[in-house]
Amino acid sequence: MNIQTSRPGTSPDKAPDRDAAAAALDLLRRWARTASEAELNTLDPAIARLLPDRTPSNYPALSRSYPEDFVVDAAYKASLPDLQNGPSSLIRGARQQIQHVGISNFRLPIRFHTRDDGDLTLETSVTGTVSLEADKKGINMSRIMRSFYAHADRTFSFEVIEAALDDYKSDLESFDARIQMRFSFPVRVHSLRSGLSGFQYYDIALELVEIAGVRQKILHLDYVYSSTCPCSLELSEHARQARGQLATPHSQRSVARISVVDAGGAECLWFEDLIDACRRAVPTETQVMVKREDEQAFAELNAANPIFVEDAARLFCAELKADPRIGDFRVIASHQESLHSHDAVSVLYEGATFAATSMDPRLFSTLIHVG
Repeated sequence: MNIQTSRPGTSPDKAPDRDAAAAALDLLRRWARTASEAELNTLDPAIARLLPDRTPSNYPALSRSYPEDFVVDAAYKASLPDLQNGPSSLIRGARQQIQHVGISNFRLPIRFHTRDDGDLTLETSVTGTVSLEADKKGINMSRIMRSFYAHADRTFSFEVIEAALDDYKSDLESFDARIQMRFSFPVRVHSLRSGLSGFQYYDIALELVEIAGVRQKILHLDYVYSSTCPCSLELSEHARQARGQLATPHSQRSVARISVVDAGGAECLWFEDLIDACRRAVPTETQVMVKREDEQAFAELNAANPIFVEDAARLFCAELKADPRIGDFRVIASHQESLHSHDAVSVLYEGATFAATSMDPRLFSTLIHVG
């Protein structure tokens, strides 16, 4: 007796083509239409899915309609699984404390008070974290968001941020906690000579940190300015005087990230106060509205204030040290060179708050402001 194991013209070890698969599928469907439930289950219950009017006998009948009228009661809610609050036996990896765990870039509109007794509502990015003990599986992160929404209608200050931190720190039963709020703060500034005005936007972050029961209020500000190289200025003047050669000194957009600890005195440290201190230290802030007379004035202002990156750090430092409302501080300056293909940078800090052995490898790239 001859047994044919392959289609004519094909090799037994050759992979079947699409036509062969289609023929096999048709054969399987014809057999399944007349087969009993037991025969289907013996071969493979999934074969029933090939027939539109048959359902696998071991497949549950699930509803495919959204239950709009379903109401969650207390008993049902209590039955829901909660892996974050599960036993320590569920911990994966090292059973060790996590210093910070939470949410980042949670956004909502927040109302801030200004120095001139006005209010501004600004889109704010919130980062909220707490410490996690070594024997706890995790946290319910939505509780951090709910804590913020409970205070979202209030005009924010460090006192309101403290209230939000108290709420979620207690709710999550954590020892240490941190809140950071980032936003762009608009201030109307006037041009140098034309009388025009426009809005300058300052990247600001408020940070409240509690570690081992000690709280610190930290304010971060990015200040963008122009820096004219003193060496290039002198060389340009030398070319003019010695050879009658027109030359221009190089200058570039520069950024200082100022971070200060609120010393906790009775007098408020306003955002505008810190901006003013930066302007006093380095007056060559980039301009908003500019006509020809303003551009000329800005060139004169830069020539009157040539500055190396080392000078910038020390000038900012002098202003910060003179303000009794400021405790520890840090100045990070980046002069994004037009002469070189690299940047000139400096870091200066006062006090233990910002002392660090290691530095974020991408720190200075975060100081590039594209406008």
